[in-house]
Amino acid sequence: MEHVIPLDHGSSVILPPPNKQRYQALSRTTDRVLHILLEGNLARLRADSVAESLGMSSTTLRRRLRADHTCYQFLLDRARQYRCEQVLRDMWLPGKCLAAELGYLEVNSFYRAFRRWTGLSYSEYKLRRGF
Repeated sequence: MEHVIPLDHGSSVILPPPNKQRYQALSRTTDRVLHILLEGNLARLRADSVAESLGMSSTTLRRRLRADHTCYQFLLDRARQYRCEQVLRDMWLPGKCLAAELGYLEVNSFYRAFRRWTGLSYSEYKLRRGF
């Protein structure tokens, strides 16, 4: 909704609507899940084990994450993407090694996720980075 501000000399100024806050603070549960994922072994972490480490049921974890408009799989994907970026910043690993480190059971699942994250295939990325 625009705001119209009248000026003394008869004209007016139209201001755009105030900026809405684009991001809201994460709940403590979502923050803790992200922390666990970023610090833990992504090959071994599953939603039920994360819920147990937080002292809640899987159902409660799903409900609390849903309240933040997210889910475990989305947070896991973001953690994998972050870890992938960190590894590739320092060194190049073959796709199957990086896939295993990030917790992918199938290397092709990693390749699809990598393309989604970067818009490039793993081999295209390697060529562009000069590895």
